[in-house]
Amino acid sequence: MNVLIINGPNLNLLGIRETSIYGEKSFTQYFEGICKKYPQYHFEYFQSNIEGELIDKIHEVGYSYDGIVLNAGAYTHTSLALADAISAVKTPVIEVHISNVFKREKVRHHSFIAPVCMGSISGFGLDSYRLAIEALSSVI
Repeated sequence: MNVLIINGPNLNLLGIRETSIYGEKSFTQYFEGICKKYPQYHFEYFQSNIEGELIDKIHEVGYSYDGIVLNAGAYTHTSLALADAISAVKTPVIEVHISNVFKREKVRHHSFIAPVCMGSISGFGLDSYRLAIEALSSVI
C-alpha cells in the first residue's frame, strides 16, 4: 500500500511550535516511527506552507496511490481549492488534525475539506495520523 502523508502550513514547526497544543515531537521523529510500525506499507511525506504546492501534490499521487493522510492545517478552514483537488482525484483522503479543532476557536470548527474526504480524525495528538492509517488499511 502506497500512502502519502501531507502536512500543510506551519506543521514544519512541530516539536517547537505551541508545544502545549502540538506536543514536543517533531514530525520527522514521528514519521520514522510510523515507517517502522508499518513496514508492509510504502510511506512518503510531504510538507508545504504553500497552498498550490499541496494541490499539486494531491494531483500528482491522486490517481496512483492507495491513500492520502492530509493535515491541511489552517487551509482546512479556508481552502475551496484544496477541497476541489481532493474531489478531483480517485485516491481516498483522510483529514487529520493533531488538536481537537472543536475545542479551539470557532473559526476552526468548519472544514471545507471534510465533506470530500473519506473521514476526519482530530484531537489525538500525533496519533491521529496512525488512526488514519489504520482506517485506510481497513478499506483498501
